[in-house]
Amino acid sequence: METKSWKDIKDTVYGKKGTERRDELERDFESFKIGLLLRNARKEKNLTQEQLGNLIDKKRTYISRVENNSSNLTLKTLFDIVEKGLGGKVNISIEI
Repeated sequence: METKSWKDIKDTVYGKKGTERRDELERDFESFKIGLLLRNARKEKNLTQEQLGNLIDKKRTYISRVENNSSNLTLKTLFDIVEKGLGGKVNISIEI
């Protein structure tokens, strides 16, 4: 049995990098990672979703949606969550 790498599987199932379906997969994955990073940071600060929401004037349900990748997150809200709510700093990189 031949073992395939995750990259090979993505290439086969979603197409090569640069195709619309593959690019959508990559964007969705990045959004998922942001939610996971925010959840982990919140837990490290020993904050509940409600406590974090109160710090940035958002409801607990909104924080839950962000952490579970069910909400379109604006950059302003991302900065609010990280800086005001978690006391951290956002670093964004762009690849061309």
